[in-house]
Amino acid sequence: MKKVRLGRTGLMVTKTAFGALPVQRISRADAVKLLRRAYDAGVNYFDTANAYTDSEEKLGEALHDVRAQVVISTKSGGGDKKTVQAHIEESLRRLRTDYIDLFQFHNPAKLPDPEDPDGPFAAALEAKKKGYIRHIGITNHRLPVALAAVESGSFETMQFPFCYLSSPQDVDLVERCAAADMGFIAMKGLSGGMLSNAAACYAFMQKYENVVPIWGVQHEWELDQWLELTEKGQKMTPELQAVIDKDRKELAHNFCRSCGYCLPCPAGIDIPQAARMAMLLRRSPYRPYMTDEWREKMHRIEGCLHCNGCKSRCPYELDTPSLLQAMLKDYDAFYAEHHND
Repeated sequence: MKKVRLGRTGLMVTKTAFGALPVQRISRADAVKLLRRAYDAGVNYFDTANAYTDSEEKLGEALHDVRAQVVISTKSGGGDKKTVQAHIEESLRRLRTDYIDLFQFHNPAKLPDPEDPDGPFAAALEAKKKGYIRHIGITNHRLPVALAAVESGSFETMQFPFCYLSSPQDVDLVERCAAADMGFIAMKGLSGGMLSNAAACYAFMQKYENVVPIWGVQHEWELDQWLELTEKGQKMTPELQAVIDKDRKELAHNFCRSCGYCLPCPAGIDIPQAARMAMLLRRSPYRPYMTDEWREKMHRIEGCLHCNGCKSRCPYELDTPSLLQAMLKDYDAFYAEHHND
């Protein structure tokens, strides 16, 4: 299986990597089986986080006996030294290991200051001196913060949303990371589940030598598709490019990526789902959204307080309140036509 040098960490990781957020949604036995299957198939890079409930524990159970053969990255969203120290120690216990290959600051709103003795970076530096972690990276959804992280030189890797809907500015970030010898880890390679053609997603990623996509895997069929595409060495084709061009035309503008940073909503609106409802109705089975429960959820939009909190927190600078109103109007029209199907 093809491996990529993860920037100046020097870590050699499989370009087909395992995003372990979804394994928190399945049983321990199923998760351990899935993770072990990935390892047995040649995947050597697994990404998780302290915040992903029992993901670290499942990963630890599945891979502790082959620890030296895998690369594990995890994350902490702690905002101070004490919290990050506690998270690192907890992650080590959960992962059943005495070191973490790559520790990442988890989507901070601003860069951790390496000079702050009581800040989160101080905890990472101390943990590195003790051998608890080997490399320090950062994840983000905010392009200005990501660019600042590259310029700072303080981080060895960047984890950022990247897929074939990404903007030219996102591609520029990938290129800046390559120039800075900073590893680039691509999250949301299927754009929060809105992209359904795995071959197109896979082929797009192959265009960027320094990009390591962590595919979120919950089911065996999902793992099988990535393994099959990897074994096949799927390349871009005119047919796959046509899929990409069509999706970009339909989805790239004013599209909610469902990252969830708009939450919580004081009106109780499920913004990550409601803000992309038009696409969900047309690009996935729509019957689940015709229920009384979902109709009530969508009509919570009528109670929007127009506080603009969601708009201010959106890393993609969407006009979320206006988008929600448009989604409700579309939903009601679709519901009127299809709820009795």
